Amino acid sequence: MKKFRKKPVEIEAMQLIDDLGNHVAIADWIRSHGGNVVMPAVDPFLYIDTLEGRMRADIGDYVIRGVKGEFYPCKPDIFEATYEPA
Repeated sequence: MKKFRKKPVEIEAMQLIDDLGNHVAIADWIRSHGGNVVMPAVDPFLYIDTLEGRMRADIGDYVIRGVKGEFYPCKPDIFEATYEPA
């Protein structure tokens, strides 16, 4: 078996917090880059259309814009283990 290391890449990300303005800002960011997002009127989460289908971003999750411009949610523990400030 071979071992591989993830290539260093820069991504853009925003963390979803329990604040309506934050939800709107993230939804606007996704839409302004051609992505599709659903922001439920009552519940504090977002549905993001990803390359793998619709995924849910919950409070605390990061929303990432990947190297090909795609958007997807990432749990905070995975995000913090994988990424560091550029």
